Amino acid sequence: MTLAENLRAVRARIDAAARAAGRDPAEVALLAVSKTWPADDVRALAAAGQLDFGENRVQELLGKARDLSGIDLRWHFVGQLQRNKAAAVARTGAVVHSVDREALAATLDRTGRELDGPVEVFVQVDLGGPEGEAAARGGASPDDVPALCDAVAGMAGLRLRGLMAVAPREGDPAAAFDRLAALAARVRGDHPEAGELSAGMSGDLEAAVAAGATLVRVGTALFGARALPCGEFEEHQPRESQQSHGTQTTRTPGNVVTNVQTRR
Repeated sequence: MTLAENLRAVRARIDAAARAAGRDPAEVALLAVSKTWPADDVRALAAAGQLDFGENRVQELLGKARDLSGIDLRWHFVGQLQRNKAAAVARTGAVVHSVDREALAATLDRTGRELDGPVEVFVQVDLGGPEGEAAARGGASPDDVPALCDAVAGMAGLRLRGLMAVAPREGDPAAAFDRLAALAARVRGDHPEAGELSAGMSGDLEAAVAAGATLVRVGTALFGARALPCGEFEEHQPRESQQSHGTQTTRTPGNVVTNVQTRR
């Protein structure tokens, strides 16, 4: 399948998930996670109508934003962000999905007050693992999220859009997303303007949409499975690939196509 065909298939899944949940499909936006993939792939999806793209490494974001500056794209940063790189990300105009501590928010706030408008941010929530342990995916503890949102909302250089989270690697993603939805409702009660929820990937977007996600972050279902040099998939890949079994076509960032065995 071409990238444009993949895009249509993913949007059809989002629309079907929204309707199944009794929601308007227009309420759910798609963020194409283009990390490791070349600028030409971003350009191809942009030509097909996809304009929101996410990166998780600062240098890759800066490079693609520079190389594709002639296209009116909306960039998002979805990885863990160090304070010494926060200003560079903010100056690209990217939405930051991974604010997990007040010190990082304060750094972004200083840059936002220097720019024409505030930096748009999501507070990232650590949803834990199946036994409640830290998920190692980043994010603030759910108990700390309301206070962190209060702090972010009070910073003139930031605009709090809502919450972001990644479901645990094991267990039922629906249960994790339900916990996230309850926390999001609490935050909206204090900050009605922070009504967005960034959640769901290729393998669990239906559960996220059912729980109220307004933005789903999809990489594998759009671009293909990412193979690391050692031949293994990156750590979150099994969840993103769990929709299929048997043999899956895999595109590498160099556009080499191979067939690999997929796992649930």
